Amino acid sequence: MTGSQVARLILDQNGLSDVQVVESRGFLSDHYNPMTKIVALSSHNFHEASVAGTAIAAHEVGHAIQHKEAYSFLKLRHMLVPVANISSNASWIFVMIGIFAQMSGLLLLGIVLLGIGVVFQLVTLPVEFNASNRAMSQIVANGVIRNEEERHARKVLNAAAMTYVAATAVAVLELLRLILIFTGMNRNQ
Repeated sequence: MTGSQVARLILDQNGLSDVQVVESRGFLSDHYNPMTKIVALSSHNFHEASVAGTAIAAHEVGHAIQHKEAYSFLKLRHMLVPVANISSNASWIFVMIGIFAQMSGLLLLGIVLLGIGVVFQLVTLPVEFNASNRAMSQIVANGVIRNEEERHARKVLNAAAMTYVAATAVAVLELLRLILIFTGMNRNQ
């Protein structure tokens, strides 16, 4: 089955006939948009029949199922999106001015704003792991993959989840680095 067929099957099995499956342009552009109720799959995953495409399509549908069930971490993540977007973009302005002008107050403000982005990434982790778990359950339960394909599908889903773990780890380390700069700046003043 193609990714679009897998997505449609799982959506229909879960009473989500109002969610559309569309092709998206770009590489790694797969996502679920809860505002428009659209599962968008990259061209390859939309048209091709592969274990990886199946896993990715099922993962994105996992987000649609989370949305339908009002999964708490997904709701929290959606509430944080506007705040995290603004704070993440603005944080570096305050960090840079604070460091170059040796103004610890501005650096601290940048750190707090960056911290909001880190909280957003931490909340994203359970959302992504849960969507991958739902995906695996759905493709197995619906007989979309065979026994020997399970291992490969699980690898794809784990690899996708690990990108979020890596991004979160980098963000936490960056935040800690800035906190150390801040404490060093205050010791010198």
